[in-house]
Amino acid sequence: MIINLTDVNKSYRDHSVLRNINLSIDKGETLAIIGASGSGKSTLLKLMIGLEQPSSGHVWIKDKDISSLREEELDKVRLNMGMVFQYSALFDSMTVADNVAFGLREHSSLAEKEIESIVEKKLHTVGLDQFGQYMPNQLSGGMKKRVSLARAIAFEPEIILYDEPTSGLDPVMAGKIDKLIKYTQEKMGVTSVVVTHDMNSAYYIADRIAMIYEGKIIAVGDAKAIKTSADERVQEFINGGRII
Repeated sequence: MIINLTDVNKSYRDHSVLRNINLSIDKGETLAIIGASGSGKSTLLKLMIGLEQPSSGHVWIKDKDISSLREEELDKVRLNMGMVFQYSALFDSMTVADNVAFGLREHSSLAEKEIESIVEKKLHTVGLDQFGQYMPNQLSGGMKKRVSLARAIAFEPEIILYDEPTSGLDPVMAGKIDKLIKYTQEKMGVTSVVVTHDMNSAYYIADRIAMIYEGKIIAVGDAKAIKTSADERVQEFINGGRII
């Protein structure tokens, strides 16, 4: 396994967000995390990348328990991880190419020509070859998501975390993002964790789906297992509030 959470709890003051989370993710697997707004999905992602620390329990990334690491040690672990945020989190004052190159310039000793070559390849991967000199405000929402993914894969990470990657996109663009997630798994061997409300996306991209309900994982399984779950809370969520 490449990610392993054991007995993880997270609270803010008196409010419990995650309770007794035990979850393992294999190398090369794509796991979708579903659940209602406020159920703890995004907090779980932040714990996996070390932006938050658990109140108790352990978060293992490969052989490192990141719940006990100092910031400089966390930075080394994060170099092997990418994050695609819900709202893309691009730097508005930088071109598309400079956004993709940012991490390489900050955290590598590569020559500028090597960086430019990597940026060109990653923009090609996400289908944005001709947009390197555009500014983020000149792009559609779906294009911004693709730039964010190009930035995430620039370091050739083993792990990519996605927070609602298809949120706010039309079905065609959402499908393109889903295909890119599959591409990183099949062609690059990336392990992906995807927080999503989009069940069509979850069924298409995920090897397994985990559902969080009120801070607890109540179901984990492949698409068939989730679709046929006997748990009414799962059925209500995946059927848009209708028990079928």
